[in-house]
Amino acid sequence: MIHIDARINAMINFVPIGSRVADIGADHGYLSIELVKRCRADFVIATDKNSGPLDAAKKNILAVNLENFIETRLGDGLQVLSAGEVDTICIGGMGGALICKILDDAPKILDGVENLILQPMNAIDKVKSYLTEKNFFIADIELAESGGIIYEIIFASRNAEKKSARKKFDTSPLREKYFALKAEKLQRILDEMSKSSAATSSEKFLQIRSQLNEIKNFVT
Repeated sequence: MIHIDARINAMINFVPIGSRVADIGADHGYLSIELVKRCRADFVIATDKNSGPLDAAKKNILAVNLENFIETRLGDGLQVLSAGEVDTICIGGMGGALICKILDDAPKILDGVENLILQPMNAIDKVKSYLTEKNFFIADIELAESGGIIYEIIFASRNAEKKSARKKFDTSPLREKYFALKAEKLQRILDEMSKSSAATSSEKFLQIRSQLNEIKNFVT
């Protein structure tokens, strides 16, 4: 039985109904399978650079008779895609810098994509800056808790009609907890930097302190 945690479920819910999707780093294929089962995707290309997980994905796809809707491809990132094959790309469970590199290494593929659903494990600000540079609008962000960790799932789109007012983020029941945890993390960094006079006079210290003050406005 396939287990879909809150993190993957949030990614699924961001995919526009009827999309043609590339599931990058598909692992065991659970995201790909659920996208088709829930009619979010008409067609999915599930990719992975490792043969072991991809073989497992193939078995899982065959087990639910979705081999006509999900194609598996062995390869790194977007390199196994052709321009125009998909309109939506999903990448989750990877570091933010790696996600940016995967997208940046295939500009012709990225140019033909309308939607990105990304779940970076870290370097989230780097991902957001990258999306802005590439003319993607961050339409919404969902917060999902799994294993005691709150993740950010980013929905970015080129299509102006899909621009929301970040309703999922603004109404998330995890929002206050998310900001509280973020404030704690920044405070620990400041406390450690405060042990050095050079660090406290640095631009980085001032930036973190300013960021912390902004976040405190969201924590009751």
